[in-house]
Amino acid sequence: MDITQHTSWPEFSRWTREASHKKLFLLALVLGALVLVAIVAAFFIDEPLRRQTEAKVNAALKGYHVNISRLDFHPIGFSLDLEGVVVVQDANPDPPVARIPNLTASVDWKALLFGRIVADFVFDDPMLSINLTHFERERRDDTKLHERGWQEALQAIYPLEINEFVVNNGRLTYTDRGPYRPLEIRQLDFVAHNIRNVRSEPGEFPSPVSLRGTVFENGRVELNGNADFLAKPHIAFKADIGLKQIDLGYFRPITDRYHFDVRKGVFSGDGTLEYAAKRKVLDVPEIRVDGLVADYVNVKPGKSPTKEITKKTGQAIEKQSNNPGMELRLDRVRMAGAELGIINKASDPEYRLFVNKADIKIDQLSNQEENGVATATATGLFMGSGKLRASVRFRPRGKSADFDNRLVIEDTDMKTMNKLLLATGKFDVTGGRFSLFSEVAVRSGEVNGYVKPLFRDLDIYDSNQDRKKGIFQKMYEGILGGLSWLLENRPRDQVATTTRISGKLSNPETSTWDLVVGLVQNAFFRAILPGLERDIELQRKK
Repeated sequence: MDITQHTSWPEFSRWTREASHKKLFLLALVLGALVLVAIVAAFFIDEPLRRQTEAKVNAALKGYHVNISRLDFHPIGFSLDLEGVVVVQDANPDPPVARIPNLTASVDWKALLFGRIVADFVFDDPMLSINLTHFERERRDDTKLHERGWQEALQAIYPLEINEFVVNNGRLTYTDRGPYRPLEIRQLDFVAHNIRNVRSEPGEFPSPVSLRGTVFENGRVELNGNADFLAKPHIAFKADIGLKQIDLGYFRPITDRYHFDVRKGVFSGDGTLEYAAKRKVLDVPEIRVDGLVADYVNVKPGKSPTKEITKKTGQAIEKQSNNPGMELRLDRVRMAGAELGIINKASDPEYRLFVNKADIKIDQLSNQEENGVATATATGLFMGSGKLRASVRFRPRGKSADFDNRLVIEDTDMKTMNKLLLATGKFDVTGGRFSLFSEVAVRSGEVNGYVKPLFRDLDIYDSNQDRKKGIFQKMYEGILGGLSWLLENRPRDQVATTTRISGKLSNPETSTWDLVVGLVQNAFFRAILPGLERDIELQRKK
């Protein structure tokens, strides 16, 4: 029977609406009941799921374990929150290495639209705190960092592979022993997208990454680029990196272990870093360092501080010279207002040589011969008084290097060098001016050059200054003073000798830089007392 034959159209419409409303009401009631059941079920499942998740995470980790204070599972959206997560190193549990107030894991719904079932992880306000004890334990352990099971631990939290990784307002702190300020990055934001990309060809980086943070007090770090998280044997990336106003004094606990005492300095620079299995490139348009105050400290008896510093530096430079797997390009390096010194604590007495008010310019520095000749110039004050000018031209060649060096020091107050003179010649001076002229060139493994120290108005012995010295020391310095007087160029009141430098650099165990510095140093000390030691021996034999 047709209902429309016995019912008017308005009544039929009203009846249809009422039926629809009843159906919607019943549907809403059913859905509400299901949601309520899910919420109640989630409430009762949270604690068992927390314990199970914590156990699975700890089973995956090696050398670390995790405590999870609370877990909230959200059936709508199929996500979960971990609250109060604490990560500790088993060997050094106090203090913890990480605290994560909130970690959210959820399905990446955007990726799901493209048929990929992957997860997003978001870390809010995480704090990573590492001290020297943690670091040394990690360094001594044979288990590599990527073998610790961190990825497996994250998958134990949420069974899907991570596709997006986000850190909001993170904090990274390194604390050393001693009265040093901790190294700290605050307000750290990091985002990595498209982590589970299809495997890419070498040199392709399909996953966008970005990082921003505050370094120490006023510094800033920024990184923008791309990565290949599936590259073998390790993650590959290419990114633009910017560092602004980084206080170098914070690195003192680290530099001290390498005998560098870095007390002041502000660093800024921008560049591009590419890091892959077969290609590593650092391309830096400009670096600037303002107000650097730093010393190399020698503590080895019988070792020359200049040779010690150049030995390690030279070997590191020549190891990477023309290395096809590592390309370094520094277009401009500028240092203004620097004070650079060498302290020899192994001598008696200990002494410090330094250059202050130093301005240094380096252009076109590279470890690849094809990039041409690098040049460097420096000006400053040697020992606070002698005007210093230096220039260097450098070109990598094979595993060695060709370079030219010119150095001029003029009119240094010799009293500032007394501790050096006492340590090397067992005498000091009461007056005099010191100058030095040197040119050294290295070509195809051969070195040629000269060192010419110049002394003016030299006065070695003074009865008032030396009244507390022993009789033999007074006699020694008196002889030195007399011999220097005999050697003076009377019209100009100067003492000068020139020592030639020449020879082949053929020792494969020693770097070019180390050999050249050793030759220059030996020549300097052969010339610095203008033959006086030889004349003293003649006097003693008479």
